[in-house]
Amino acid sequence: MHSTSTSSTIRTHRTGRAARAAAAAVAAGALALSLAACGGSGDDNKKSDGGPSGSDSGTGGGAQTGTTVSLPKLDGTTLEVAAVWTGAEQANFKKVLAEFTRRTGAKVTFVPAQDPIINFLGSKIAGGQPPDVALLPQPGAIKQAVDKKWAKPLGPEARAQLAKNYSRGWQDIGTVDGKQYGAYYKAANKSLIWYNAKVLENAGASVPKTWKDLLATARTVYDSGVTPFSVGGADGWTLTDWFENVYLSQAGPDKYDQLAQHKIKWTDPSVKQALTTLAQIWSKKEYLAGGPDGALQTEFPASVTQTFTGGDQPKAGMVYEGDFAQVNIAETKAKVGTDAKVFPFPAVGASAPVVSGGDAAVIFKDSKAAQALVTFLASSDAATIQAKLGGYLSPNKNVPESAYPNEVQRTIAKALVASGDDFRFDMSDQAPQAFGGTPGKGEWKDLQDFLQNPSDVAGTQAKLEKDAAAAYGNGS
Repeated sequence: MHSTSTSSTIRTHRTGRAARAAAAAVAAGALALSLAACGGSGDDNKKSDGGPSGSDSGTGGGAQTGTTVSLPKLDGTTLEVAAVWTGAEQANFKKVLAEFTRRTGAKVTFVPAQDPIINFLGSKIAGGQPPDVALLPQPGAIKQAVDKKWAKPLGPEARAQLAKNYSRGWQDIGTVDGKQYGAYYKAANKSLIWYNAKVLENAGASVPKTWKDLLATARTVYDSGVTPFSVGGADGWTLTDWFENVYLSQAGPDKYDQLAQHKIKWTDPSVKQALTTLAQIWSKKEYLAGGPDGALQTEFPASVTQTFTGGDQPKAGMVYEGDFAQVNIAETKAKVGTDAKVFPFPAVGASAPVVSGGDAAVIFKDSKAAQALVTFLASSDAATIQAKLGGYLSPNKNVPESAYPNEVQRTIAKALVASGDDFRFDMSDQAPQAFGGTPGKGEWKDLQDFLQNPSDVAGTQAKLEKDAAAAYGNGS
């Protein structure tokens, strides 16, 4: 779910940057307007519709029937699928796997994986028991799996579903050296701040559009007696996401691409500027639920739930993270669209950031059944099932908007599809796993240390550069 890690690993085409940046700005503006207008839709997260609806009008423009993909009969076949997903996210994915079983007869077992998943897979492969398919949350991990000769290319059926249902950009980030290895089953819009509607209403605070506005809103919330922000600092990936949104908006997409590939150093002045900007919030202990120490002991799920429990006196009024926070909001009594609302991450520079993450299905044991499963996951059928269950976003452009269970989620999904190739993929997910995707190491640890001591900008930059140089293998 997080977006957590290889440099020159990603082969996304970046031509026509100016046109795409303009389109991204339009998409972000449309999202801002749409989300501001979202109001009374309740959250049907707990409903469990078993499959695609008979004939919904899809975002791709065509009618969706119950079955859009042909699958082989696989009676007697067994498959293992590994992913780091837990809780409701895992439970909902198992319902998708159950539909695959119903259609093919193949028995599918979900294997819970640990972070970093590439290490987990390495131990499984060393023991001669790789899963048939794994969901990898980093383009960097896909590249590593290919380099180690673990991953198997996708066959023509899966590639046909990708061509039919995905923009070129989403296909490209699953490609290594010209071959398709990954099918992005799940996406994340990671440029969102969720807020307790009652807290902002009681404080008389307005929804911010710029970073300066966000600081003003935070002050207003604080003055009303509620701590402004909940930060899940125990999970270092949330801190990388904070940084990436500030950096993309402030430094711009070209610099973002250069830093993502370590073509510029973390000692660059643009990194200093972004860290200094982040410190405008992180250095105010009273703005963080539990202060820095409390934030560093708060895991992501709790950072969300504590924002939406306690009535109009929660532990915090706002929490930054992607659309997938809805899964955690659903564990509280708050309803998305009424009690829990959302606004786009404010513009720090010229335009608001559009940062995405995602999880790609990759084959580790090639077989007719494994290819069929990834073909199914690349179809609109599979994505529509999980979309109806809530807390999920698909880059598949043929998932009906109506499949999403509330207006907020429909708006986020529509904006993602409308942005086409105009997103920037999570930077830490493009980095080598050792730098951008390992608990207690690299960027995760360096930003946790910075949260603890936001005055040490230069020291943080030096540590980030040292760790990045070691991981990318292109020393300082």
